[in-house]
Amino acid sequence: MDISAAPFPAQPQDWARRADTAARSVTRAFGKRLFFLPGTHLGASVRPQNPLRALLEPWNYWWQAHYVDCLVDTGRRELAAGVKFDGASRPSAGRLASRLVTTIRLRNFLRFVNRYYDDMAWLALATLRLEDLAEQSRHTGRGSGRRRNARVRESLTLQFDSASTEDLGGGTFWNIARDFKNTPATAPVALYYARTGRRESAQRLLDWLNARLFDPERGLYQDGLRIQGTGTVLVADIYTYNQGPVLGALLELGGEENMQRASALIEAVARALTLNGTNVVKCHGDGDGGLFTGILLRYLALAAADNRLPESGRQQARQMVLDTADAFWAGRAETEPLTFSSDPLRPADKTYPPGSAVELSTQLQAWMALEAAASLAN
Repeated sequence: MDISAAPFPAQPQDWARRADTAARSVTRAFGKRLFFLPGTHLGASVRPQNPLRALLEPWNYWWQAHYVDCLVDTGRRELAAGVKFDGASRPSAGRLASRLVTTIRLRNFLRFVNRYYDDMAWLALATLRLEDLAEQSRHTGRGSGRRRNARVRESLTLQFDSASTEDLGGGTFWNIARDFKNTPATAPVALYYARTGRRESAQRLLDWLNARLFDPERGLYQDGLRIQGTGTVLVADIYTYNQGPVLGALLELGGEENMQRASALIEAVARALTLNGTNVVKCHGDGDGGLFTGILLRYLALAAADNRLPESGRQQARQMVLDTADAFWAGRAETEPLTFSSDPLRPADKTYPPGSAVELSTQLQAWMALEAAASLAN
């Protein structure tokens, strides 16, 4: 299959089917019980998996947070269609997401707190969306889930407050070492604050990003500032996922300046982070990088549907979402289970030759891309 040229976007009715296929593939191939405990659900970091080795290897807390987010996306489509994504006899996406949040706590030694503030921010954002799905589903009577979600917000908000200090003039520390303030932590915390009514706190974090980590030449947000001795070192790397939550926070807060910045950011992404003259957004390989572009596409989809933005910006965001999702779909390997490529312009049988280990991160990324496209089709 030649997918080196720009892909041809699917018809709107195809996107929900494609997203359901990705949801079934990921949940069946990677979803498992924790220590065989009934009522638990967690994503294996890799398949095929050696159960004994899995106990000794990193379990990737933040990948699980994005797994929750993907399940919420599928749950929203289930609610609209009135049909479960994986058949009437299997749990709904919302039920799996709720089990996953509970299991994250169990696997994390009965805590939601971990060493990385960006990891915790992703989980906090995902549980906010899960709570909204439960309310739309009229499952507000499930008191244990609501109490658990409230505990997530309470405990993690305290962490964000402690990490968002005036050191270096503002921003949020990356982890408990407190020697690096960066976009990966500051932007999702800003978005979380914006979505929980703390708009002034959110705007202060965005202002810090604009003052300290925005590169006006490229129009994109750099990675972070590392404390070194009595000074700082700029880590100027540009990653797709750093742009996503900044865009989300700008849209959430609104206002003339924020919307102008959002429009400019979309243009910069299209100019600097797409591949080979296409609208397909670049990716960052395997491991943690395997999630990066999926995260950006989630927020580009929000921008594409936001009528406060100019039509040109909305259309630009829309084409990046649809074309990248279409490339992932075109490059899939029709194996059992289905496998998506880590690079949208290379087929999966090239990035994952037969017998290769496949990581959860890259499969979540493709699933996120397809969900983003499905949200626009709706």
